[in-house]
Amino acid sequence: MAKTTQQRQVDGRLWIFLGVLAIRWWDCSMSERASLVPPSDVPRFATGVVLIAGVVALAHLAAAAVTDGYWFDEAYMLAIGRHHLDWGSVDQPPLTPMVALLADTIGRGSSLVLRLPAVLATAAAVVVAALIARELGGDRRAQVLTAGVQATAVFVTLYGHWLTPTTLEPLQWLVLVWLLVRWQRVRDDRLLLVLGVVAGIAAQTKFQVLLLCAVLLLSVAAVGPRALLTRPMLWVGALAGAAITAPTLVWQAVNGWPQLRMGPVVAAESEFLYFGRPGVAVLLILLAGIAGVVLGGYGLARLVRTPDHRYLGVTTLLLYGFFVATAGRPTYIGGLYGVLAAAGAVGLMHRREAGQVRWRWAAWPAYVLSGLVAVAVLVGSVPVVAPLAGRGIADTATAAHSSLTPAQQARTAIVGQSYIISAYLDVYADLPPAYGLNRAYGWFPPPVESQDGALYVGSDPDELAPYFADVRRLADPAAATTGVWLLTGRSQPWETIWERGRGLTVS
Repeated sequence: MAKTTQQRQVDGRLWIFLGVLAIRWWDCSMSERASLVPPSDVPRFATGVVLIAGVVALAHLAAAAVTDGYWFDEAYMLAIGRHHLDWGSVDQPPLTPMVALLADTIGRGSSLVLRLPAVLATAAAVVVAALIARELGGDRRAQVLTAGVQATAVFVTLYGHWLTPTTLEPLQWLVLVWLLVRWQRVRDDRLLLVLGVVAGIAAQTKFQVLLLCAVLLLSVAAVGPRALLTRPMLWVGALAGAAITAPTLVWQAVNGWPQLRMGPVVAAESEFLYFGRPGVAVLLILLAGIAGVVLGGYGLARLVRTPDHRYLGVTTLLLYGFFVATAGRPTYIGGLYGVLAAAGAVGLMHRREAGQVRWRWAAWPAYVLSGLVAVAVLVGSVPVVAPLAGRGIADTATAAHSSLTPAQQARTAIVGQSYIISAYLDVYADLPPAYGLNRAYGWFPPPVESQDGALYVGSDPDELAPYFADVRRLADPAAATTGVWLLTGRSQPWETIWERGRGLTVS
């Protein structure tokens, strides 16, 4: 059908609009190129940063070596790695369980070997944060100040020696930002390919990086540098990252996207643990540490006012608002503390160069206080992973299992009430692999049909009792770490029990 005169006029106006838009985009790209910092003008790398990273590594290594017990999320990662490794689970991509399995293969049962990757990632994050400051034009003093914030952040000192996705994520986010700001300076498009690969690997650690990438792209489109979006290598990198992430996304799709159901669960936990959105809003800031709050706050203000890197400030504000609005965990922006500190340290450098030295003396007391708080948090984190609770649960379950005859043991599945109990049984007890209806365990295969009984470990067996003819207590929770019940006479297939009873909320 031929177009009318009015339709041709509309089409012509549309093409004119697109042409003007393309010209403005090209002008923006050329002006951005003209403002590049020559590679020779980049400050020297501060060797003091390596010293700070070394101290951080030794401190966290000492904390990791003090106890041979497992933080419950470490036990969870290790249990998934040993018994249920797949391309995904309901609340975890597979990378951390893979790392846990590799460490456990090298040093079977050694919590110190298990934590080495976490310690190395924590120390490396200090170096990468300083490199971001360097790319922003920061001299050696600015790099050291940035490294100090990354090293003393409360979030880092609390989690930096435990092998969990939360510990590995900050390094990955910092590397992504470093690649971006370096690309802005040198315009080497190969960095964008690496960026996509790193994003894909990070998505195999925690899915929050997908949100980070989406918000970064929106911020760049809104406030620049828009030339980034015209680079073909950016989209090639995006395809590479998508290819790396694809197996985990396929697993999620096949299993009904259970990760999406974690949002309300996390919000409910935040209400209980952190007093909801107000608590999350405060903790997202305070976990940066004393020096991080001061320097990072100043850095955020500078980023928002700096055209070349405004997108980083906008990204931080948008993510902060999103995680507060959704009542996420207060650790979710921990990967940006070093970025904000780098911007703040460079801002202080410019003030110093301009002769504005008022309040200069306040920096070092802030760092001393931040360091003292970091040491206190690091020391306080050690008894949290004391093995008494986990081993107590495992010993109680082992004693109850030993009281059964060999024939009963073969026909009885071991079921934990929560994923924590199931994980403790898997890593501490010399028993057959544990089952459970909670979190990832609820989506692992159920017991085989030849097992018509269950040894239930938890506070009470109410979730399984309706499916069994007889429930008998073997260990009293008042006299032991947790209770144990023997359930016999199963009336429904395990598959039916699993489909009806599994859930994500930890009781």
